[in-house]
Amino acid sequence: MTNRIAIFLGLFLVAAAAIDIALFGNEHMIFLGKKFFALIDWVAFWR
Repeated sequence: MTNRIAIFLGLFLVAAAAIDIALFGNEHMIFLGKKFFALIDWVAFWR
């Protein structure tokens, strides 16, 4: 992955999250964050 692609993907993800929070609020983003950390813990267990 080149730096240009990485920067584009990072900006895209930040923009998508900002639009999502602006339109729907941040309650479900907190829920998804908690589920993401649970997934990381589960994957680390199987490592």
